[in-house]
Amino acid sequence: MTEERPARGVSRRGLVGGSVAAAGLAAGAFATGRASAEASAGDSAGDSAGDRAHLGSAGAAYAFRGEHQAGIVTPAQDRLHFAAFDVTTGSRAQLIALLAAWTEAADRMTRGLGAGEVGPADGAFNLPPDDTGEAIGLPASGLTITFGFGPSLFRDAQGRDRFGLADQQPDALRTLPHFPFDALDPDKSYGDLCVQACADDPQVAVHAVRNLARIGFGTVAVRWSQLGFGRTSSTSTAQATPRNLFGFKDGTANLKAEERSAVDEHLWVGSDDDPRGGWLAGGSYLVARRINMAIEVWDRQTLGDQEAFVGRTKGSGAPLSGGTEFTEPDLAMPGSAGPVIAQDAHIRVVHPDSHGGARMLRRGYNFVDGSDPLGGLNAGLFFIAFVRDPDTGFIPVQNAMARSDALMEYLKVTGSALFAVPPGAVPGAYVGQGLFEGS
Repeated sequence: MTEERPARGVSRRGLVGGSVAAAGLAAGAFATGRASAEASAGDSAGDSAGDRAHLGSAGAAYAFRGEHQAGIVTPAQDRLHFAAFDVTTGSRAQLIALLAAWTEAADRMTRGLGAGEVGPADGAFNLPPDDTGEAIGLPASGLTITFGFGPSLFRDAQGRDRFGLADQQPDALRTLPHFPFDALDPDKSYGDLCVQACADDPQVAVHAVRNLARIGFGTVAVRWSQLGFGRTSSTSTAQATPRNLFGFKDGTANLKAEERSAVDEHLWVGSDDDPRGGWLAGGSYLVARRINMAIEVWDRQTLGDQEAFVGRTKGSGAPLSGGTEFTEPDLAMPGSAGPVIAQDAHIRVVHPDSHGGARMLRRGYNFVDGSDPLGGLNAGLFFIAFVRDPDTGFIPVQNAMARSDALMEYLKVTGSALFAVPPGAVPGAYVGQGLFEGS
């Protein structure tokens, strides 16, 4: 990433020193970058300013500031670094200062700059630099940084109001139910805050989370994190459908940015959705689920059984009822022994027609975290979905999968979390500012 030397804003030094002046920082103008074909598709879809790519010579770049946070309807990038944080301070002022400092750093890094200056402008060589430096010289690589707030930010485990925010907690923002087949590891679940960093270069994504964690030292601590590769969903019609580690195309029917009316209906929180959640209008809810896949067992199943479990052909991704990948499945088509698409086939169980038309926008990634004690791959899908209301857009679908989806025999959910994703930060504001101003 290239470096600039503007007047110093809130550095880590200032934050550690207790400064809260960061809350009023304004954003700088963003640098331009070479837009990829997928980025251009996102721009033509009418995405907010926070999702538009700009042309130049430094690689695809998405503006951090705008009506909605980037990293939601933005064309899904190839790499992920996701982290959940616990807030370790009891000071509301320090929390606000952190969010302001994070906003400034995210705005810089998504422009291809460092989180702060690498060299000390004030000659303070006896202090650590304000950027770790491993992304110097790298372009923005389509980096998006998305922030979310967990239910525990509002109330602790005993129900106590932590930062004067309890009256602003939406009803939908709560710990997700424990679903059948969940084998949750508490060390890979929940969190007060989350950061989703997506980019087309893994070093750029890792650099982003590393520097945000560094800035937050003394105010937050990393609770858990997850690296992901090979997106498992498309968020733009310009993107080809990717494959998951079972080898099947994933996310064919995913909500796409170009479906503007559907996006408004199923993705963005409305101003009157919850009387306590007005600050979340224009935002969304992020569901994160770490799903381990029994890959070695799956690989021993016949092709016919694999396709029956999914309800699609493995090669083309077309539904078993015929047509091409994007042909709507005929769930009523009869076969020799029941419907062509079985009652427990994945695409039938999760189809919107089975859930009152509810849809979600998925941004999941594959992961491989080495091997388990038995020598099998510790691998699977890091599922991320954005919904307007988890009570209608996610929980019923997950319950249906647990009851009757044939794929569940090969899946084990080991991590789970729900976060409220506030709207985008306009110039001069920090992420989540509306929450704190209204409480």
